[in-house]
Amino acid sequence: MRVVLDANVIVSGLIWGGPPRDLLDLACQNIITPYTSAVLLDELAEVLSREKFAAHLAARNLTPNSIMRGYAALARSIAAQVIVRTVPADPDDDAVIACALAAKANLIVTGDSDLLSLTPSRKSPS
Repeated sequence: MRVVLDANVIVSGLIWGGPPRDLLDLACQNIITPYTSAVLLDELAEVLSREKFAAHLAARNLTPNSIMRGYAALARSIAAQVIVRTVPADPDDDAVIACALAAKANLIVTGDSDLLSLTPSRKSPS
């Protein structure tokens, strides 16, 4: 199964566990295949460098760089085209949709309310 994991899901899985962690474990077991793009990796790096996560990462002996290397090795990076603005409230979220379209993803996993509020208008091919 092809999936695009939003940065909030990746960070949540690493720090708090639960279902987001289960997704990362499934990816490590090659049960699902996460896809990412340069834009999404940049966003993940920015999120991981936020001060509010520093203590959580340090407690797990993680650094933003080690997470980035690990996730970049785990996920398949693709070149996603710029798409027509799709997320009115946050155009940065268009990168998630663009990656999913380019990857022909079955699923986008996010906790982002702007993405969750969208009504699916396109179904990616299986």
